[in-house]
Amino acid sequence: MKNKIFILLMFTGLQLSVNAQQFITKAVIEYEVTSNVKKIMWSGSFADMLKDQMPTFKTGYYDFTFANDKSIYKFDHWSEESRKVPQWFKQSDEDNVWYCNYVTGKINMQKNIYGATVNVDDSLPKLKWKITNDTRVIAGFNCRKAVAIMFDSVYVFAFYTDEIMISGGPCSINGLPGMILGVTIPRLYTSWIATKVMLTGVNETVIKPVTAKKYYDLKFLEATIVDRTKDWYSDDATENKEVQQQKVRTLWQTLL
Repeated sequence: MKNKIFILLMFTGLQLSVNAQQFITKAVIEYEVTSNVKKIMWSGSFADMLKDQMPTFKTGYYDFTFANDKSIYKFDHWSEESRKVPQWFKQSDEDNVWYCNYVTGKINMQKNIYGATVNVDDSLPKLKWKITNDTRVIAGFNCRKAVAIMFDSVYVFAFYTDEIMISGGPCSINGLPGMILGVTIPRLYTSWIATKVMLTGVNETVIKPVTAKKYYDLKFLEATIVDRTKDWYSDDATENKEVQQQKVRTLWQTLL
């Protein structure tokens, strides 16, 4: 009799544990995106003068709205301190939009490139992830760490939760068995951290591709950046190395 009671209590406990788990299929996730302005800006007398007048970090807040394996990710607002950063240095952040369909594996992006808008329609970039045993709690969710390399040499460190049932993340980062709530890319001096997950009031009508008269692919976007930055140079060998780094960072940020 005692064994039967014990088994019954154990079974009830397991049922309660399963029922307590969250399996979220739609929500709005807010991300705090922080970039080190003084690291990603170029050097030089004019740039150094600007850096002295700006905060070290620029922090923006973005919304990732998803439902039915589709998502849209776009800018919402700046932190108070980031308002001191010149508008021309923030405009692309405000204009960029990412729409993803994780069933078809397609991405639709609107990108602001030095004042010009380029609309992209292509396949979602794929990353080869290595999942680790490291864990962290982000926005109240238990997350596991994963590592990948993009653009052949750029390390991406991410934390994902399998309680949110979509294989997505900020920008075009995707491909883990759950939602990515935290990302750090050291070579871009940028981090993305989810601050809250809102389960009610999800406006599914905003989850749609950006309409445009013409769409391009990611190869065109890459060629455009290479062309726009080809005249960046310096006669000084040391400075030229930094200019080259600035070029590739601009390319990585645009393709992300």
